Amino acid sequence: MASKVKVYGKAQNRTALGIANAYLVMYPHAKLEDLNKAFPMALNKWAKPNYFDKLFMDINDAKQYADKEGAYSFWHHYFEKPEEVLTLQDGTQVCFYQKWSKGDYDQIVEHAKLYDIEIAEFRPREGFQKGGFRLEYLNGYVPPVPPPPVVLEKKSKWWLWLLLLLLLLIGLLLFLLLGKKQPETVIVEKVVIQEVIVKDTVYVQLLAEIERNFNAAQFIQGKADLSEDAKFVLHDLAKLLSSHPELKLRIVGHTSKEGTEDFNQKLSEERAKATFDFLVNERSIEKSRLEFKGVGSSQPIDENQLDVNRRTEFIVIE
Repeated sequence: MASKVKVYGKAQNRTALGIANAYLVMYPHAKLEDLNKAFPMALNKWAKPNYFDKLFMDINDAKQYADKEGAYSFWHHYFEKPEEVLTLQDGTQVCFYQKWSKGDYDQIVEHAKLYDIEIAEFRPREGFQKGGFRLEYLNGYVPPVPPPPVVLEKKSKWWLWLLLLLLLLIGLLLFLLLGKKQPETVIVEKVVIQEVIVKDTVYVQLLAEIERNFNAAQFIQGKADLSEDAKFVLHDLAKLLSSHPELKLRIVGHTSKEGTEDFNQKLSEERAKATFDFLVNERSIEKSRLEFKGVGSSQPIDENQLDVNRRTEFIVIE
């Protein structure tokens, strides 16, 4: 069977994390037990009985275990940073095992083929650079779009019927005024609305993944120069923009509250512009499809975690 997703990675453990992300893209309804069943601990020889017995753990359970046992070294075996944690559709946050020897890495790469996940030629990280990964969809594969919850469908039925009634009344009015029926127009409009919703949902999924990977490749503190890891992710964003010429984006830069207000404002604008310039000058994306601005430290996510507030957002322009 042809591969559906290819993982490009730098560093063995980040490539393994990329495999886990690829599985969740393909199976968005997967639960924690499904992940551990799909990727058993037997794939990794670092396992220790009654200590590290699963590749995936609920991060809340993991924190309670580490606090109770005083296991400081516990977090050296699992990814725990916000950009590394996996979030399942049911809201569960999951940390993934990060100790991978060469033999164990080869095992999970071979195992990934069972799920049509292909690994590109491995690129080891250089010096003290941070490892990373990115995903590419192959052979026309499009990730599944999760259906809306049943509760929302039930709540929304009344206004759908109201909308249908209004369309029928408008058609009747046009018939009386012009002597022509237009049922075909009503049907075409309805189909177009559905297609736009599906496309927007796919954009949200792909942009969220790209934004998360871009923010993981953080700027050097106090500077606006793009790192190699950041450029690596922007190639994916350029590919998405090229595949969907109707897509337009606003690039918004944020900083933490360190430094003066004027410095933070200028720095956030320079970082957003650096991203804008790379997409326009290096990847030939039309300027008219992009906007950029900086908001400094005026919109923090968490007042107590400064690194979370240092981020760049990619927002679809309606």
